[in-house]
Amino acid sequence: MLSDTLEMSLLFDFYGDLLANKQKSCFDLYYNQDLSLAEIAQSEGISRQGVHDAIARAERALRGFEQVLGCVERAQQLRQELAEITAAAQTLRACADPTVQQAAEKILAAANKLKE
Repeated sequence: MLSDTLEMSLLFDFYGDLLANKQKSCFDLYYNQDLSLAEIAQSEGISRQGVHDAIARAERALRGFEQVLGCVERAQQLRQELAEITAAAQTLRACADPTVQQAAEKILAAANKLKE
């Protein structure tokens, strides 16, 4: 399982634009800029409790988005499956048959495009 911070950062990358502006700002400052609640409160002109509440609401919203949409899980699955395809194609590339080698190169090129 991913660490909580990494999980939250991934969720924010996928769904951050769906958050309210204050939630988005507080979340980004806390998780990505590593500011304390007090520093964020001073920067945003709200109370420390207000910052805590905004971050907590953002976390719940991001987890809810993932539960409904599953984009992060699908991206991780895709990454894993592409790694398996790449490994299999590299094995085929070592084959003596030039036709098989060409097919393996095409598979690897397509997999690399999907990784981008």
